[in-house]
Amino acid sequence: MELKAEEITSVIRKEIGNYEKDLKMESVGTVLQIGDGVARIYGLDKCKASELLEFEEGVYGIALNLEEDSVGAVLLGDTRKIKAGQTVKSTGRVISVPVGDALLGRVVNAIGDPIDGKGPITTDKMRTIEYPAPNVVERQPVKEPLQTGIKAVDSMIPIGRGQRELIIGDRQTGKTAITIDAIINQKEYFDAGKPVYCIYVAIGQKQSTVLRVQETLEKYDAMKYTVIVSASASDPAPMQYISPFSGCAMGEEFRDSGRHALIIYDDLWKHAVAYRQVSLLLRRPPGREAFPGDIFNLHSRLLERAAKLNDKLGGGSLTALPIVETQAGDFSAYIPTNVISITDGQIYLESDLFYSGVRPAINAGLSVSRVGGNAQKKAMKKVAGSLRLDLAQYRELEAFTKFGSELDKSTQAQLNRGERLIEVLKQSQYEPVSMEDQVITIFVVGQGLIDEVPVDRVGKFEKEFLKFIAQSHPNIRAAIKDTGEISADEAEEIRRLCQEFLKDFS
Repeated sequence: MELKAEEITSVIRKEIGNYEKDLKMESVGTVLQIGDGVARIYGLDKCKASELLEFEEGVYGIALNLEEDSVGAVLLGDTRKIKAGQTVKSTGRVISVPVGDALLGRVVNAIGDPIDGKGPITTDKMRTIEYPAPNVVERQPVKEPLQTGIKAVDSMIPIGRGQRELIIGDRQTGKTAITIDAIINQKEYFDAGKPVYCIYVAIGQKQSTVLRVQETLEKYDAMKYTVIVSASASDPAPMQYISPFSGCAMGEEFRDSGRHALIIYDDLWKHAVAYRQVSLLLRRPPGREAFPGDIFNLHSRLLERAAKLNDKLGGGSLTALPIVETQAGDFSAYIPTNVISITDGQIYLESDLFYSGVRPAINAGLSVSRVGGNAQKKAMKKVAGSLRLDLAQYRELEAFTKFGSELDKSTQAQLNRGERLIEVLKQSQYEPVSMEDQVITIFVVGQGLIDEVPVDRVGKFEKEFLKFIAQSHPNIRAAIKDTGEISADEAEEIRRLCQEFLKDFS
């Protein structure tokens, strides 16, 4: 019997309707086993990787292991409420977090819920925490500077918008301090209507530490353009594992809308430890230092999302400053070497320098920016070109003089210059310096204009000279700021003013 065209269409529509009905039916499973924040579930046939699962008692989980006969999931809430035999529903959506301007000034947890007691966050924008990184065609070269306000960083290890720069060192060497200073320095750009929105992700930190960061940012009026994502040490490992991805999704919202964002992961060592805990509980095989084999993929797919988009896509950027804590200076350990190979350079902080009073304790020899001078204003590139070399030569000569040999005049002059360079690059916490002031200071030292100033008075000279320039010759600072360059006339004027100022100073 032949069917007419209308009958065939009717049958097809009916079948499609049944298929859509099947799709809409929620997939339900049963908890087989529960323990240590991990559940093994039977029956979720249509479950997707990283899908959000709804347990009883309002607890949620993430499906991580998709096996033949069961699903391994990590729980994001109180595991004591979950018992074997309870039902689990698949939500059909990959875990997502709220994003947008409504989050600015707030402290949220890893799933975007506010934890600062300031009421709910009202936003209808949601974004999945796992999202593919922009491809090569969608990017453009990193060439716009991200000013941190730290003289040693902006002059020798410049960071560009869209770059990934690792901050590495032992505990208590000032890693977080550098990132907080960088956030505070963005206030100048926010006030000028060119904001760089900041996301600070605290992974496995003490709650008191996160609170201290929040209070510091509020004190310097920097919370108005900052979001803090906190997965503290008391939170379960799955929350610590997803927190950097949640923060990254919030940063991508700014990047994809043609704006600029800076994200800090503090720190990825604790993130790796949380992921190791989750993986071992899910019975994934351990590899080197008991970390699972995909730990490199975990951090690379996170950090690859930092990018400077091309002009067609709005030209927005997301800059990442991951922090990794080393144990006794061992940066050849598994996680440090992994993250070093993913990022575009590293700022290495040394305990010996820190304890000898050089702060920030940046080791200029081991620190590098693979973007380099491309991410610097022309004025800074001009005055700081030989800075790294001068500092490296000073370090070598300093080690050589410990043998107590006689020194010729040129060697003594190099040592004198090096000592003053070290003094100038020292900087107090929460006191970021503007680009134009950095240029003037480094120019004066690099030209040897303060070689006669006693080392212990260099800091005082710098403050008073910059104050003198700002009050009596503001046009010089304004010209450097507006053009980003230092002309021959301006250089000559700074040289003349310095010599004039030194007469009264000495």
